[in-house]
Amino acid sequence: MIEEKIKVLREGNVKANKYIIYWMQSAQRAKNNPALNYAIKKANQIEVPLIVFFNLTDQFPDANYRHYYFMLEGLKEVEKELAKKGIKFVVKIGDPTKNVTKLIKDAVFLISDRGYLKIERKWKEEVAENINCRFVLINTNTIVPVDIASDKEEYAAYTIRKKITNKLERFLRKPEQEKLKLNSLKIKLNGINLGKIEEIIKQLDIDMEIEKSNILIGGRNQAVKKLNNFIKEKLKKYQEYGSNPDQNITSYLSPYLHFGQISPSFIYQKVQESGIGAEDFLEQLVVRRELSFNFVYYNQNYDNLLGDILPNWAVKTLNEHQADQKENIYSLQDLENHDTHDPYWNAAQKEMVVSGYMNGYMRMYWGKKLLEWTENYQSAFQRILYLNNKYLLDGRDPNGFAGAAWIFGKHDRAWKERKIFGKVRYMNKAGLERKFNMKKYINRVDNLY
Repeated sequence: MIEEKIKVLREGNVKANKYIIYWMQSAQRAKNNPALNYAIKKANQIEVPLIVFFNLTDQFPDANYRHYYFMLEGLKEVEKELAKKGIKFVVKIGDPTKNVTKLIKDAVFLISDRGYLKIERKWKEEVAENINCRFVLINTNTIVPVDIASDKEEYAAYTIRKKITNKLERFLRKPEQEKLKLNSLKIKLNGINLGKIEEIIKQLDIDMEIEKSNILIGGRNQAVKKLNNFIKEKLKKYQEYGSNPDQNITSYLSPYLHFGQISPSFIYQKVQESGIGAEDFLEQLVVRRELSFNFVYYNQNYDNLLGDILPNWAVKTLNEHQADQKENIYSLQDLENHDTHDPYWNAAQKEMVVSGYMNGYMRMYWGKKLLEWTENYQSAFQRILYLNNKYLLDGRDPNGFAGAAWIFGKHDRAWKERKIFGKVRYMNKAGLERKFNMKKYINRVDNLY
């Protein structure tokens, strides 16, 4: 294990006790998981069994039926894979800080994967304050740990690109895999049965309105199938057609990355092993994605446009054009029902509402129109987050928060000044029609969903 991947949240003696606990949260997988590998290594060194614990909570902001169903599909697979390794998987419902604190009383050592959103960091910090044993976090869901890649919030992709790429080789080294010495399957610890997803979800106080995705199934096995199909059928075309909404040359991996059901390092290595030129795809997977983690880690206002998250030029120009007259103002209900005058925007919204996914280029266009169709830019930002977080399987994610802020100039530069947008980048229907076969995109959405 590379030492920079380890963050000590609480010092403490590694004393004799019953077991080690790996509190799984943001890396929901039993393979290619550095935190699990580290936990196995430590359990073998100390000669105690390993327990993997997962906490289901209805406290995660904006998570609903769609998100929990996808996540639980993955967790059922995790349980089976851990059992093959001789590791007991305990899942409880409730307050994560209370459940972990109770469980830790018989533990030698607490290990968890590292989360970067405010609520994830808050949970980990609260647990650290209330336990006595050693507690460490392992970086699992970026290739280069955020605070190793950079010690500050980066201005844009070009300012972080070299910092990350210079460190990639070191952090892509495959760790030695250890086999667990002591089986923990017979240890008696109460948890819920993962057999029936619907029954589990009924125990949570969440929004049940949004149906599960009709095209995406949760779990690492599904993610690997998506990756293999992408490499075999689409990767050669990605450089030229990856942005095209009509071509559907997408990997569909972002929901699996969001839930940690697949490792970004694993994706990177498989793409590299294919021998196919993939500069654009790897730019999105590594530089753009890890820039978003940099954003939420170093800027705690990432979900509040009134906070200091936009560059000065963007705030200035948006304020100067705040009073510009807008031809179309839509209610939130109109937007959710994909009922606007713009057939391309409607198709993108429909794709998101029904499937939990949206083409990447259309996400940019979709967000730009919300800036144009909402009373003020601050309200537009909140609408983007609301819709992203409610419908997208990869919502409530560093990428989602960075993408929403990008609509208003974050990680971008000033462009030609125009009405409403000022110097913030503008997108329109004519641009879509010039670049893509938009009728084909609409038909694809209608036929698939």
